[in-house]
Amino acid sequence: MTELTHLPAPDGVAPGNGYSHVVWGTGRFVAVSGQCAFDADGKVVGEGDPAAQARQVFENLRRCLAAAGAGFADVVKLTYFVTDVAHLPAVREARDAVIDTARPPASSAVQVAALFRPELLVEIEAFAIVGGTDGGKD
Repeated sequence: MTELTHLPAPDGVAPGNGYSHVVWGTGRFVAVSGQCAFDADGKVVGEGDPAAQARQVFENLRRCLAAAGAGFADVVKLTYFVTDVAHLPAVREARDAVIDTARPPASSAVQVAALFRPELLVEIEAFAIVGGTDGGKD
């Protein structure tokens, strides 16, 4: 695992809800494209269910990170794209099941009019830094 520094709230900045305002470290940078709720066969998981979609998205992120020798402990930034901000509690629940909530990554959440397919409710991209002796795997 990479040694990362998390700064939940710099002086003069209000603390966030479940994220750090600043995260940094040294090592190899890994960018994971926005993941949606597709299974291995390309079928949508959880149509109409933001919680099921969020869980599938985080599973896809886990697989992508692992392919790069990384894990959620190496993630420094998550960006959430949701079709309705009312989906954020479900996304946060899925996120909190995979990250260290005491040292959360930086994050941004954006409500979008639509994703590239109408049945998709959530898309999440991740950025990680890998560089520890164990390859960064959780």
